[in-house]
Amino acid sequence: MRAPFSSLCFRLQAAAALRSRKALTPPPPIRFLRKMLHYSTEEKGQPNSAEYRLYFKNSDGKYISPFHDIPLYASTEEENDIPPKRSKTVGTKTLYNMVVEVPRWTNAKMEIATKEPLNPIKQDVKKGKLRYVANIFPHKGYIWNYGALPQTWEDPHHKDKDLDCCGDNDPIDVCEIGSKVRFGPNLVGHSVLPPLLSETMRMLLGVGWGEPSESLSHCIDDVRKHKPGYLEATVDWFRLYKVPDGKPENQFAFNGEFKDKDFTVGVIKSTHKYWKALVQKRTDGGAINCKNVSVCDSPFLCNEGDAKSVVES
Repeated sequence: MRAPFSSLCFRLQAAAALRSRKALTPPPPIRFLRKMLHYSTEEKGQPNSAEYRLYFKNSDGKYISPFHDIPLYASTEEENDIPPKRSKTVGTKTLYNMVVEVPRWTNAKMEIATKEPLNPIKQDVKKGKLRYVANIFPHKGYIWNYGALPQTWEDPHHKDKDLDCCGDNDPIDVCEIGSKVRFGPNLVGHSVLPPLLSETMRMLLGVGWGEPSESLSHCIDDVRKHKPGYLEATVDWFRLYKVPDGKPENQFAFNGEFKDKDFTVGVIKSTHKYWKALVQKRTDGGAINCKNVSVCDSPFLCNEGDAKSVVES
């Protein structure tokens, strides 16, 4: 996990992904249903095993990378498989995509495999053991739908002036705090709220589009009003979640305060810029695998056959 939170008044669209399971919640409004059908997933291996992988496919059934091929910005052009040139807005909100790696109330630490071809979702392994987060009383597992913004990258060569440390080499994190548990290959509209910053992490808060809690998307005070105690529980969770493993409590920058909209927009834009440099090989990505099927100016671009062979190998 990475860290800080950002509370922003704008929308995200999320590709929720953990296993090919039927969603337990009603579908979003019809105008987003088509986007929801744009992506599907395919499981390889058994869940709760080191071999398990969840691969993504586009609307044509072709394998893609959720890290590099799902656009950061949602756009009507995306519906025609044309990468959007700028973000789409609904009212005063901007639409973004999100890949949900871990559904709320689950414990398995699932993540985008950034160092593997096509970057499937897998369960993290440490010292030969599958990783699970402990239950932080009185909660069960992750207390939000947890994931990342595609086409963003926390550059480990760039020192963040607010955190006074370098990026963690992953996409930027998002905690989706809406009312639904997200399962399966969903695309969900989101609003991003101001971030919370730890000493070493930066994380955004997002609200699922098309549900009653969408009212939380206007500002951080709406979250305090409609979900009293949730922000405090979020801070406590990140402060304590490593303690059961024998590690010290996490500390937060800015005394654990949530930052504003402009700060959040800046975080998203800068990490998207770093990602562009990564896939265009203008910076050293180390072991990060940038194989993709849609970034035309990327030297890591591959064809449909190459992508298929990755999954079938």
